[in-house]
Amino acid sequence: MADFPDVRLHVVTGKGGTGKTTVAAALGLALASGGRRVLLVEVEGRQSFAQLFDTPPLPYEERKVAVAPGGGEVYVLSVDPEDALLDYLHMFYKLSPTGVGARALRRMGAIEFATTIAPGLRDVLLTGKVKEAVVRRGAGTTGPRGRAGSDGHTYDAVVLDAPPTGRIARFLNISSEIGGLAKVGPLKTQSDGVMAVFRSPQTAVHLVTLLEEMPVQETIDGAAELASVGLPVGAVVVNAVRAPLLSPLALRDAEAGTLDRSALVAGLEKSGLDAPDPLVDALLAETADHATRVALEERGRDTLAALERPSYELPLLPDAVDLSSLYELARLLQAQGIA
Repeated sequence: MADFPDVRLHVVTGKGGTGKTTVAAALGLALASGGRRVLLVEVEGRQSFAQLFDTPPLPYEERKVAVAPGGGEVYVLSVDPEDALLDYLHMFYKLSPTGVGARALRRMGAIEFATTIAPGLRDVLLTGKVKEAVVRRGAGTTGPRGRAGSDGHTYDAVVLDAPPTGRIARFLNISSEIGGLAKVGPLKTQSDGVMAVFRSPQTAVHLVTLLEEMPVQETIDGAAELASVGLPVGAVVVNAVRAPLLSPLALRDAEAGTLDRSALVAGLEKSGLDAPDPLVDALLAETADHATRVALEERGRDTLAALERPSYELPLLPDAVDLSSLYELARLLQAQGIA
């Protein structure tokens, strides 16, 4: 059984450079396996999913980008704050997103002004769009048509490629942001509805990290901050893991500087290679560095284990991430039980 059977919103965050967007895309494929329908949402305007799935830049609408094993479907939505604000005005004030009023707002720069002068409003609009996709039922109008998901929702799951861990709690905890903008009214109602979903058992915030000191520490700090504001911490995904090249005994000796020099020389000569002292010295130094790195990674694992959350590991890919890599990472995540 999957580790998160009741979760419909998977939020993926991590320190910059840990590969959180790649993990989010792979998670979407894993969740869609077996005939399910999943929506990937990005909110930072980088068109990262378009690059990963090798498609042209995506407009502000739900577009199918991949078919998962078993016939599942993966859609992507790249949320734009201006369009999200027009959606909000249409929802609560019946202002047509394509009408004269909306065009006038765009020309005047009123939308940019509103989201700039009240920064919290931007996050309310972005998270509101995510929440709407999570709770929406029936066939979509801009996304999938013809049938609802397996439980009547438009999507069986939504995966949000969220901002980095340094600001994830503030981004998701919009109730504190909206407090300075509105005490009552539609905006307050929308933020309350978003927080009801984000703090419920149907949401999990997954943290992506590397086995390096700074990403591990930021993961620990991020998990603590999320818990402090009542947001549900999900799994820890350790990305770009490199397998040790030596046995545990050899690693111990290499780190201590007691690796058998004569055995190394014999191995080189057996392979038909010369073994001059400078080469042997360099190899021993490289081996010691490798052993030190492996020991550091093990300490990172121990530190992450203290979170007592499900943990998954993905390997370091030898080449740039392409579509086939995403499918392989999705298979590995599914095999480890995240979906």
